[in-house]
Amino acid sequence: MRAIVYDAVGAPPRIAEISPFDCPPTGAIVDVKATGLCRSDWHAWRGHDPVPLPHIPGHEFAGVVAEVGDQVKAFAVGDRVTAPFVNGCGVCEFCVAGRAQICPDQTQPGFTHPGSFAEQVVVRAADTNLVRLPANVDFVAAAALGCRFATAFRALTGHGPVADDAVVAVFGCGGVGLSAIMIANALGLRVLAVDPSPAANSLAASFGAVIVHKIDQEADIAIDAYGSAETAAASVRSLRRGGRHVQVGLMLGDDARAPLPWDLVVARELHVVGSHGMAAVDYPPMLDLVARGRLDPGRLVGSVIPLEAVGVALTTMDSPIPGHAGITVATH
Repeated sequence: MRAIVYDAVGAPPRIAEISPFDCPPTGAIVDVKATGLCRSDWHAWRGHDPVPLPHIPGHEFAGVVAEVGDQVKAFAVGDRVTAPFVNGCGVCEFCVAGRAQICPDQTQPGFTHPGSFAEQVVVRAADTNLVRLPANVDFVAAAALGCRFATAFRALTGHGPVADDAVVAVFGCGGVGLSAIMIANALGLRVLAVDPSPAANSLAASFGAVIVHKIDQEADIAIDAYGSAETAAASVRSLRRGGRHVQVGLMLGDDARAPLPWDLVVARELHVVGSHGMAAVDYPPMLDLVARGRLDPGRLVGSVIPLEAVGVALTTMDSPIPGHAGITVATH
């Protein structure tokens, strides 16, 4: 089958013919119909997040179950599915408690093993990690769910109560930031957004955000959807007393040790939490909103490309194209 492969950090990704995968006893093989291109894929390709080499990236996908292991009970060949980017082991205390996103033995297609920039992808512990798609959710829209959209949904709704009149500040209007804006707007919340890109700001405004350059002590919930020392600190400073900062953007390299304004955290009794995706068991409320038309992840898609074009699209993330915003999805 065909797949996008790179042989070394920063090496040009290429289209290659690879051998079919074996199906694990508790896993499934999914025919990939659509797969999103995420900045996390770029981080891995650039060596910021080590992966086994040679490597097939890709972790946001939707498709059809092609094969299941003999221990899989909840899914069958032909099911339309997606999966979170974090796959829990299915048996540890965290998975049993419904917190597979922090499983200590987690696997991640596109990082720990071959990903979805291929005609097929393996999902381990399928009964824990596969998510059945509603019939009216198409594959391109569903490919936006597994990483950025689900991550944003839990970042906003999964870390404590959200008041009906809450103000949400979103720092960074890439895929996860735009998802957070769309979700907050669907929940009837006031949303403020900060991003240096005019194209990203334009899309954020169309999703219901008020575009600002700085936020001072106004937000009840602030989400750093970019991931840098500057945006994390700005997010904390934007909070009202008792507010909640949610760190979603990956903090890599020097930013991994970035300081926060702890004087404000203490004096204003702020809450600081990390948010790492969303377990499959928590997908139903989000999918219900999608199926009922209250949320439309398809609006996040900025371009649809063939699998063969993914390698070039990945390398262009070194210098984002001016005027381009939204998620890139590959289909085949």
